[in-house]
Amino acid sequence: MSRPTYAELARVVRDHAGRLAASLVHLVGDFGAAEDLVADAVEAALTHWPVEGIPDRPDAWLYTVARRRGLDQLRRDNRHRQKLALLPWPVEPRPDDRLRLVFTCCHPALPRSAQIALTLRVVCGLTTAQIARAFLVSESTVGQRITRAKRKISDAGIPYRIPSADELGDRVAEVLAVIYLLFNEGYLSTGDQQAHARDLAEEAEFLATLLHTLMPTEPEVAGLLALIRLHRARAAARFDDRDDIVPLPRQDRSRWDHDAIAAAGRLLARAAAQKRPGPYQLQAAIVACHAEAPRWEDTDWPQILVLYDMLLHLAPSPVTRLHRAVALRYVAGPAAALAEVDALRDDLAGYHLLHATRAELLRDLGDATGARAADERALALTANPAERSLLRQRLDWT
Repeated sequence: MSRPTYAELARVVRDHAGRLAASLVHLVGDFGAAEDLVADAVEAALTHWPVEGIPDRPDAWLYTVARRRGLDQLRRDNRHRQKLALLPWPVEPRPDDRLRLVFTCCHPALPRSAQIALTLRVVCGLTTAQIARAFLVSESTVGQRITRAKRKISDAGIPYRIPSADELGDRVAEVLAVIYLLFNEGYLSTGDQQAHARDLAEEAEFLATLLHTLMPTEPEVAGLLALIRLHRARAAARFDDRDDIVPLPRQDRSRWDHDAIAAAGRLLARAAAQKRPGPYQLQAAIVACHAEAPRWEDTDWPQILVLYDMLLHLAPSPVTRLHRAVALRYVAGPAAALAEVDALRDDLAGYHLLHATRAELLRDLGDATGARAADERALALTANPAERSLLRQRLDWT
């Protein structure tokens, strides 16, 4: 067995930890106990595999450790001990077991921060330390979130099941929201210590891919997966060597992964063929318009504007109206766009991108003083180091 890279370790753990967790929850009937067993097995793997190499049967290795730890730790609970002792090998999860696991981790009774932490821990196999590093919080904070979430699942009797047909739509939306928020944090961090977190973006893509595999006929699942893949296909050109943001008009499009862009476009087209449009499909279509344009000058702004109108009809929000105003700038000019942005000043007074967008429009209209004031306001409202660097550069130029 060769020494594995970090990427290889992460991939193998992702592939097998969620399967083992799903099987153990189903067999033992206790979400918390099963999660503890898998966490112990993953911790052991991350200790041994970097030195000894990844075994030929990583699933068997994880299973053996989980079963042994379970027998050691659960001797006082004869019901669990007997079940673990009889656990057959190979462990073959039923087709919907991991889907049950995802819905349990993303149950709306749990706080959003707990949903994200629990999903990363149980479905993706990340350790508490890895989750803490990704979100730049303490391990104790992450541990408390996971512990409280498991207690809530137990105390509230949250069922380990796929939601019924009448509640499936809302629950799928909840799962997609968790993955979407996870990706957004990876794509452009909200904290002040890192510009982006590639690991979180990768985990979000893994979860979206898993969900699409388990729910291949859900167009919004495909839409979110296409959206994530389209964004990640342009990742190589988004930041320079200093980790500063490279604005879209100045990005080197030869560095984009055009094969991935084409594949995401085909995925999106298959979803659209179902004629059940949703917010994630529309957002993906907007990003596809940018990604498929050979040059910035070739961007189909009228089409983007139409897509934003459709998105506002399905999911109205001030932030979407702001993004639409950016598209309007290239269709009707900066004055028309500024009028739309100014109409949002009360709703988005504390949102840095409103002020950054106003600054660009005011600069286009020749109001350097107003643009500088808007950029200073945007700078005061964002913590992301790459966004702060870009805003400082704009202030230095004026």
